[in-house]
Amino acid sequence: MDKKAHLITTKKIEQLIFLIHGQKVMLSTHLADLYGVESRTLVQAVKRNIERFPEDFIFQLTDKEFDNLKSQIVISSWGGMRRARPYAFTEQGVAMLSSVLRSERAVQVNIEIMRAFVRLRQMLSTHKDLERKLIALEKKYDEQFKVVFDAIRALMAPAQKPKRKIGFEVKEPKARYGKKVGKKQ
Repeated sequence: MDKKAHLITTKKIEQLIFLIHGQKVMLSTHLADLYGVESRTLVQAVKRNIERFPEDFIFQLTDKEFDNLKSQIVISSWGGMRRARPYAFTEQGVAMLSSVLRSERAVQVNIEIMRAFVRLRQMLSTHKDLERKLIALEKKYDEQFKVVFDAIRALMAPAQKPKRKIGFEVKEPKARYGKKVGKKQ
């Protein structure tokens, strides 16, 4: 087995899963990197087997979606100017890639990608279950527990970064007004 395939962790893959069109997807450029092939090679393999990839498995990003995505990703990993917009693969599309790309590395990478999708689904499910249970408890108990439920909801909410002050602050000694010090009349 390829040693680099071992270095690909589920957490690293989770960072490459984006929400586009309301679906969790991975981009062809990132998948090509993970599989150790050129992006155009991956796309060619898909086009040769296009009957395996219906519209709900793969779609190409629009110019606007691509621009928005590039602005969200601070470090440019797009390799300079691109002639074509990347393709987005849904979970089913990524699974289908394993039947098109048959290298040992592709198999190992696909296993890790499937684990990442499952883990994300479990995390969302757990969060929804907790939310459902909290709503049921709120209905059951009266207003005296409202403070407790509000505190729990605050803990469940995603952390918000504190806003940084813009500009700079100059620290200098305070000016003295009134009596003149050191001068005799």
